[in-house]
Amino acid sequence: MTAATFAMIFGLVAHDFSIEYVAQVGSRATPLYYTVISLWGALEGSILFWGWVLALLTALVVFWNRSRAGNLIPYTTSTLLGVGIFFQFLLVAPAFPFGAVFPVPPDGPGPNPLLQNHWLMGIHPPLLYLGYVGMTVPFAFAMGAMASGEVGDGSWIRLSRRWTLGAWAFLTAAIIAGMWWSYEVLGWGGYWAWDPVENASFMPWLTATAFLHSVMVQERRGLLKLWNLNLVVATFALTILGTFLTRSGVLSSVHAFTEGLIGYYFLVAIAITLLASFVLVAGNSERLVSFGKLEGVASRGTVFLFNNLLLTAFTFTVLVGTLFPLFAEAIRGEKVSVGEPFFNRMTIPICAALLFLMGVGPALPWKEADRATLRRKLLPPLVGAVVGLLLSTFAGARSPYAVLAFAFAAFAAVANIGEFVEGARARMRMRGESPVDALGNLLATNRRRYGGYVAHLGVVAVAVAITASATFRAEHEATLKKGESMTVGGLEVRLEEVWGREEPQRSVIGTTVAILKGGKEIARLDPRMNFYPTSQQPVPTPAVRSRPSGDIYMNLQAFAQDGTNATLRVIVEPLVPWIWAGGMIICLGALISIAPFRRQAPAVVTEPEAALAAPTPVAAT
Repeated sequence: MTAATFAMIFGLVAHDFSIEYVAQVGSRATPLYYTVISLWGALEGSILFWGWVLALLTALVVFWNRSRAGNLIPYTTSTLLGVGIFFQFLLVAPAFPFGAVFPVPPDGPGPNPLLQNHWLMGIHPPLLYLGYVGMTVPFAFAMGAMASGEVGDGSWIRLSRRWTLGAWAFLTAAIIAGMWWSYEVLGWGGYWAWDPVENASFMPWLTATAFLHSVMVQERRGLLKLWNLNLVVATFALTILGTFLTRSGVLSSVHAFTEGLIGYYFLVAIAITLLASFVLVAGNSERLVSFGKLEGVASRGTVFLFNNLLLTAFTFTVLVGTLFPLFAEAIRGEKVSVGEPFFNRMTIPICAALLFLMGVGPALPWKEADRATLRRKLLPPLVGAVVGLLLSTFAGARSPYAVLAFAFAAFAAVANIGEFVEGARARMRMRGESPVDALGNLLATNRRRYGGYVAHLGVVAVAVAITASATFRAEHEATLKKGESMTVGGLEVRLEEVWGREEPQRSVIGTTVAILKGGKEIARLDPRMNFYPTSQQPVPTPAVRSRPSGDIYMNLQAFAQDGTNATLRVIVEPLVPWIWAGGMIICLGALISIAPFRRQAPAVVTEPEAALAAPTPVAAT
């Protein structure tokens, strides 16, 4: 697979148009960067890349577990190889990338213009593949555990935990990068549209998130064994479903890039996956009986249970909204669309509840909390929630859900930060460490737990940024002549110039626009349209000025042929950069949880120190 992948890259770079795939996506005028990333710009290349990543992961799983006794690893490897054979079959049958072309064309059309209009196309798809393909590993461990009869002791969970967390982090980064690409390329000023293929990547993220929480209940209380298996199987099946939606041609989406019979192969793969999982679960029913119990309503285990129920409801809602138009068209022959109002109405209450639980969970112990503990742990977050509510109302938020989101986000932020403060203070008191050392050692010695809290803070940042941009967004569109201005969100926007130029692979028409605040120029932006020879429609390229407080987003909508005027759409988007920053913080939290920090050497501890180290709850992510 490695040789085939690099052979294809060489073919793309060398412009060997005798290869069918190169003739399909290659072009002599396309810059080298976009030529190389054309590897995943169409069906055959993306399947090749997928198969290569899976082969690498399979090799790593075998290498790192080569000395483990028992049958778990052989069965796990067999599952990985089985999935690999499926993709290799696709490569030699419906998605053969090395077909020959005769006569050989002198040049090709180049990749889809949308895929060569922003550098993030070199980041978003590989991250997505690493997330999608990475979910194959925990699935293989789960199947291997059931096939080998070793599912009862939970060893498959310990072996697959880092793989799951790594794949989840890549999927998180992919979703955020996709939102960023959509924001910076498509020219509509948004970052999430509940597009079916966006939903397809979001659903396995939700189930994987649920698994990362519920698996701690199994580790601590011996519960949810069957539930965790179901979550892993569902996550893998949803990644295949996402691949089917992208490559079957059943959807109209900016992500869907092919039509043909290959979608049926993915449907068969999903059916085989679910059938095999059902048979193995039935065969291991006695080993999947849970004997533990939750310690009470006010305990962390109960919060994780509610968290899982909400995430599952979230997944089911998105799944129904995504697939309903397909079923409606198949049954009634009518095109039906499920748009943003449905998804927003159904999912915003769930998001608010999840934010609240994200603050409650870290504050509660695994055992039933007494009143004194509840008061000590929950009072500061409640004060934070009241402050968040008052500040958002004072800033102009009127929607009940927006006010609630700000309040719950403040609640969760204070609760998670409070865990760092409390833990660092305990180390400073017990070990005499400086604040910096105490915080660093806290992360190093309890990386799974505190990495989870870091990820929570990233989620809070994303939630606040999305709520703020939806609540306080200002937008205006106008046609301006040179020197004319319009006002948006307290800013003066003045058209300076309409210009054009030729680039190797495209023609460009752009404008230069001055942004003034209080009569003083603070920025110049150049929104433009790119015209590609292979596209009848221009591809907009918005101009964005980003600051921590928010973005000024500008898109060129139309222009006069003589360059005398242009129609501009200007949006002031508060806090949007924190969506991207929040995504990075989430990934940082996952990295902390995975990273093999060296533990401190055991020291002679006093009795209070032992008490400090003993209650070490596992990760909150």
